[in-house]
Amino acid sequence: MGYKCTRCKKVVEIDYHYTGIRCPYCGHRILVKERPTTIKRIKAE
Repeated sequence: MGYKCTRCKKVVEIDYHYTGIRCPYCGHRILVKERPTTIKRIKAE
């Protein structure tokens, strides 16, 4: 699952056992989850 660092804007794969939740490039601890750009259409009843 991909996350994006809010400081350096790089896509990061998190290894919870090794680094915890931290960007390996800049060390920032705030990461946001990458969401797909597709729009889901649900039929209303």
